[in-house]
Amino acid sequence: MKLDKVKNTVLLFVLLLISCGNKFKSETFKKNDHSIIVGANNTSTYVSLLQEKRIGVVANQTSVIFKDDHSYTHLIDSLISLNINVTTIFSPEHGFRGNKDAGESVENGVDIKTGVPIISLHGSHKKPKKETLENLDIMIFDIQDIGVRFYTYLSTLHYIMESCAEANIPLVILDRPNPNGQYVDGPTMEKKHRSFLGMHEIPLVHGMTLAEYAQMINGEKWLSDSKVCELIIVSCSNYNHDKSYSLPIRPSPNIPNDLAVKLYPSLGLFEGTNINAGRGTEFQFQRYGAPFLDSTVMKFTYIPHPNFGAKNPKHNDILCFGENLQNVLVKKELTLKWLIKAYENCKDKSQFFLKKGFTKHAGTVTLQTQIEKGLTEEDIKATWIDDLEAFKKIRKKYLIYD
Repeated sequence: MKLDKVKNTVLLFVLLLISCGNKFKSETFKKNDHSIIVGANNTSTYVSLLQEKRIGVVANQTSVIFKDDHSYTHLIDSLISLNINVTTIFSPEHGFRGNKDAGESVENGVDIKTGVPIISLHGSHKKPKKETLENLDIMIFDIQDIGVRFYTYLSTLHYIMESCAEANIPLVILDRPNPNGQYVDGPTMEKKHRSFLGMHEIPLVHGMTLAEYAQMINGEKWLSDSKVCELIIVSCSNYNHDKSYSLPIRPSPNIPNDLAVKLYPSLGLFEGTNINAGRGTEFQFQRYGAPFLDSTVMKFTYIPHPNFGAKNPKHNDILCFGENLQNVLVKKELTLKWLIKAYENCKDKSQFFLKKGFTKHAGTVTLQTQIEKGLTEEDIKATWIDDLEAFKKIRKKYLIYD
């Protein structure tokens, strides 16, 4: 069920007045055009549905309601201030406050500020246990995504939809723009390589918002036993896929700015290799390097150290030779040029690709084989065309925004 887009109302004004705001902590993202209104801000569309109900919320640090003065209130705090009965918080990868490393265990707990129990959706229980939904009437999903298949919030969405369908609980999705939503690109995942880094046969860059993607999950019958989750979509206002969107809050610890968001589809593939992609520096996904790259070609150097979001980065405390991408002009496409360049200049190519790790990120063994055979980027990308065109036709059925 898709609800009509509406402007902010007196209810939103009251909500913002009574909720304490926080100034944006990140100064590395650009200011947005305030004409774009995220789903969470369209409170009159969904708050009435939540009254006198027991609510579960899938949320993290990006689940906020914005104010005109560049401050914000967290969705949980705002709902509780309106006497909405939030009984359970579900926390995805990186944790409810967004301070956990990639893959780091996220434990169950209690939110100190509100006293609401937190259930982890990472580690051994990526799908909520049946008993955690027994006392819920409605679930809310509000997380900022960045539009890349192996960015695991897509998988969390899948498991939440599946659990809600099994429990006959409606899922309210508070939609947010996709900062990489202007294009579709990359290799398409093969079913046999399904993992938490990719659960569906889609390209690496899908070009959809989470609400659009949720509609695709339902429509393509991707949930177990072809179940369908009842969706209540609260759309963004004044947004379309041609508009750029800057994220005022880090969506995860190692995505610190707009450049990292734009480079992540390309540099994220390094996560399946022995190459450091800037983790352990303040320029995550804006550089890459390793001790075993040819220093006569790769003349940029840096040393990774443990920091926020990277307790044990690749090549910790070791001099890395690589490339600085802070001043590159990023096109609206996925590029393999840096991955291929690093492979070509790797002194010992046997240690370049991580066993199974690269295949999980790429979604196919073909890409590694193509790179090892010396195919050019142009040749490799030509092999994606048919799959990309087929996906675009399917995608079009589920788009909410022009």
